[in-house]
Amino acid sequence: MQIQDILFSQGFGTRRICAGLIQQGFVAVGHEIIAEPAMEFIAEGLRFSVQGVEWPYVEKAYLMLHKPAGHECSQKPGMYPSIYTLLPAPIRQRGGGAAAGVQAVGRLDQDTTGLLLLSDDGKFIHRMSSPRHHVPKVYEVTAKHPVDDAQIQKLLKGVVLDDDPKPVRAAACRQTGASQLSLTLTEGKYHQVKRMLAAVGNRVEEVGGLHRSQIGALVLPGDLLPGQWRWLSTDDLQAIAATPAAV
Repeated sequence: MQIQDILFSQGFGTRRICAGLIQQGFVAVGHEIIAEPAMEFIAEGLRFSVQGVEWPYVEKAYLMLHKPAGHECSQKPGMYPSIYTLLPAPIRQRGGGAAAGVQAVGRLDQDTTGLLLLSDDGKFIHRMSSPRHHVPKVYEVTAKHPVDDAQIQKLLKGVVLDDDPKPVRAAACRQTGASQLSLTLTEGKYHQVKRMLAAVGNRVEEVGGLHRSQIGALVLPGDLLPGQWRWLSTDDLQAIAATPAAV
């Protein structure tokens, strides 16, 4: 595969821009500066650098982001900055065209923090976000008022939300503090955690009240700070795909 086509596939601009980067000596493979855009490499497993920044070649991008508060999961945000501004330009531009770049797998509200997955693999996005697959997601909740056992039992048995007569229930729920819960859901309804808490007579604290700590068996790493991202490893992808029983 020509090095200019590799750069193009990884989001470094049009083929003309990619050829220009190469011709100006900004691209290297190993310690060798590449000057010929048509020079060919085996793409799989290739690591290259552009303007001193090293990149791996990935056919499909899979990454995690520690979403900070005050960001929207939208390409066209309203009042708050987009999560996509936290990612490098090549990741936002992968593939070119109208649907370029990675997309968030589901959404977190602007005030919700925690683990967010992104990819440009449509099948992966559908599998992870479809309620048919029941991928468990764990939320750490701080409630406005103290939590009691009656509320926990209601969340486990199921509560009715205002837009659906069918009850929704927590797959797991345990108290972690006087006003804190660890809540596991396998669905992804709009504002589901907040509405479930409201349905049992409580509410999520407005500031710092909702944090997603886990998807499948994949736990948000403690060393990944708010606003930071990293590629998913093979082990990470296997952890995400773990069945609810494995969580």
